[in-house]
Amino acid sequence: MAGTLTISTLSDGTNSTSATNCIQGSAKAWVNYNAVTQTILGSFNVSSMTYSAAGTYIMNFTTAMPNANYVAVGAYGKFTPRANDANASIQFKNATGNSSGLSTTALNISTRTPSGNSGEDNPYLGVAVFS
Repeated sequence: MAGTLTISTLSDGTNSTSATNCIQGSAKAWVNYNAVTQTILGSFNVSSMTYSAAGTYIMNFTTAMPNANYVAVGAYGKFTPRANDANASIQFKNATGNSSGLSTTALNISTRTPSGNSGEDNPYLGVAVFS
């Protein structure tokens, strides 16, 4: 059955929230990716992950973002901490690797070693996109 349900507030009988919070506050895409085995462990609105090189991946969206003004947040690492992990970094760029603007169809992800000198694959890469 197809149709549209229009409401302003959602409630479970105890707690309630504006429908806008659910629509605008929920992740529009997310992925849990093992970059070592190149395996998607869980995802939403991610059709695939493209492995380009060590520490460089493209997160391909199943459904495009409504515009390129979204926010991407992420974390990556090993399951055993290293003393200098705090210096490791994750960067987001458009699908071609350019930082001049994000793409609505894909997100380029770059993870760097703590020294920042090279890309690094790790067993945990988590990224969420909000729009």
